[in-house]
Amino acid sequence: MAFQTTRRDFVKQSAALGAAWWVGSRPALHGQEKSPVERLNFACVGVDGKGDSDSGDAANLGNIVAICDIDDQKLEKKARKLAEKFPEVKRFNDYRQMLEELGDTVDAVTVSTPDHMHAPVSMMAMKLGKHVFCQKPLTWSIEEARLMHETAAAKKVATQMGNQGTSHTGLREAVETVRAGALGEVREAHIWTNRPIWPQGTGRPPGGSEPPAFLHWDLFLGAAPERPYVAGVYHPFKWRGWLDFGTGALGDMACHTANMAVMALELFDAETVVAESSGIVEDETYPKYSTIVFQFPERTASWDSSVKLPACRVTWYDGGKRPPQELLFGESLADSGSLLVGSEGTLYSPNDYGSSYKLLPEDKFADFKKPEPTLPRSPGHFEEFVRACKGGEPAMSNFGYAGRLTETILLGNVALRSGEKIEWDAKSMRAKNLPNFTGGITREYRKGFSI
Repeated sequence: MAFQTTRRDFVKQSAALGAAWWVGSRPALHGQEKSPVERLNFACVGVDGKGDSDSGDAANLGNIVAICDIDDQKLEKKARKLAEKFPEVKRFNDYRQMLEELGDTVDAVTVSTPDHMHAPVSMMAMKLGKHVFCQKPLTWSIEEARLMHETAAAKKVATQMGNQGTSHTGLREAVETVRAGALGEVREAHIWTNRPIWPQGTGRPPGGSEPPAFLHWDLFLGAAPERPYVAGVYHPFKWRGWLDFGTGALGDMACHTANMAVMALELFDAETVVAESSGIVEDETYPKYSTIVFQFPERTASWDSSVKLPACRVTWYDGGKRPPQELLFGESLADSGSLLVGSEGTLYSPNDYGSSYKLLPEDKFADFKKPEPTLPRSPGHFEEFVRACKGGEPAMSNFGYAGRLTETILLGNVALRSGEKIEWDAKSMRAKNLPNFTGGITREYRKGFSI
């Protein structure tokens, strides 16, 4: 069977990157357009954890024709769950075999794997003309995020990343409020999380053992370098803290928690990023805690070319680090949230998704009236994706936006891994002061899993 093995040396700068991150035109979908009453045929890669809910959404709004997982127990569990509605669903361990074998019987693919396999699975699907719903963070590396953006545009497929807060009315209202100028000039933002809730800040465990018969270890490794299986260390959940597989606390949560701020302020293409942390251990796991500072230049708003956004400093906190309490005007600090600090006031969102918020100080905004809506309201996150697959408006977190958001987020991991202040050249995707450093920017792929 001929699997994809070509290596892409580098990613060309997409002309679309300078355009607005979301446009309301319908995509031209390569002959796959369906009427609103037809059901899409889905293949689902990764069917436990978040993959269980993603495939559940696909089952509610379409037909599941195939499921894929590297764990036979999880695959069997999902097949039993789907048996009444989709008794003939096909099962696979290898996504490559699945996509090649099913061909045109599949309209769309959900990708709910560990981070390091998001791009290999999604890229193969898009190259075959499939619509793709991929979990956050969109990719493991910055190069992959750029390539996912470009490929989705080139193949004219519908896409959506799984940062569900994007579809919440509260987030879109918060974005409209900031854009309408309620806070004045926003030059400072703070974003924090209660992650990690898995082990980080450790080295590789000694030894190894044979994986259980139900676990296809080689397929779990996928694009990552070979390493021995160790029970309870990587699979099924703790992979998030390991550099080869996950993107740490920042990658896990910032595509949620930073989403509202990034969208409202168009926080793309930082000039510099610097991190303080407990340190990367043996080049194996992300640190136990970190504080990362992104500096963004002045920029022109895509929604109105007459609007000039001022330079902005954004600070990320994880592992128990938090922003200064005095920024909250007496409010209690939530475990996760964001603060946008403007010349006329502060917006405080005390949750992961940015879907609820307060304007502070409250007495100053007692008579505040929300601006007229400028963003469309969502029927639901996965519903947006299905609608786009059928030729409707693009989903809000399509790969055009999600790719740029993910580039912003993952640049923090580049700073963590380098241990240096990064002077970033977004166009060429390199650190100007560390031109040979590639950690978190690009990666080498194991044979058979290239993108």
